[in-house]
Amino acid sequence: MHHVVSATTNPAKIQAILRAFEEIFGEGSCHIDAVAVESGVPEQPFGSEETRAGARNRVVNARAARPEADFWVAIEAGIDEGATFSWVVIESREQRGEARSATLPLPEVILQKVQAGEALGPVMSHYTGIDEIGRKDGAIGVFTAGALTRSSVYHHAVILALSPFHNAIYR
Repeated sequence: MHHVVSATTNPAKIQAILRAFEEIFGEGSCHIDAVAVESGVPEQPFGSEETRAGARNRVVNARAARPEADFWVAIEAGIDEGATFSWVVIESREQRGEARSATLPLPEVILQKVQAGEALGPVMSHYTGIDEIGRKDGAIGVFTAGALTRSSVYHHAVILALSPFHNAIYR
């Protein structure tokens, strides 16, 4: 059984990690250990590089917190070019996999608040009345009428980031 450390305690992210690992390695093949670690970037990262740096930093910090694990996984959400997205970084002792998620264009009224310094989650909670929306379906769930959720979009990115770990051609 793989010991997988999630560099977050966010349920939407943990669900995506668990689902992806079980799809790639088999049901019941892993145990998720969630740890809260710092990203080293602002609460609301802007741009692809700052967001990826946050995910990479979380992996480093999760690795320091749980060095005995087989995998360390971080998902960092950010804003870039008027849209929200995330970077997924996965490391084992031997290699790293990274993938960027799909992007969701944000309405101007939301984007203005975020660009003024507020984080997307609290802004969305204010407009929707959904407490801690970032730990649930997120802006993605709201703006796609539930067709996609924060977890479902992260799930695909985790699968993509897992590619180097189960395909021999990467080695």
